Amino acid sequence: MTTENTKFPFEEKIPVEAREHMKAARDEMKKGLDAILPESYKEFHEHRKTAGKEVLLAWRSMIDEALKKMEEK
Repeated sequence: MTTENTKFPFEEKIPVEAREHMKAARDEMKKGLDAILPESYKEFHEHRKTAGKEVLLAWRSMIDEALKKMEEK
């Protein structure tokens, strides 16, 4: 039996906000892939751009959390 904690033992080290942005990025990438088969490249590009933004927001959240922990020490 696998618990969520053993599946992702490092999860508590990643800020909730960062995890939310990464989930949003995955969702946007899926929408982007759905968009290229075969509908329109424009829709794919929009989803890919949004996914990229979500990845950057996740990194910013992780950096902010690291800075906060550094300041606490």
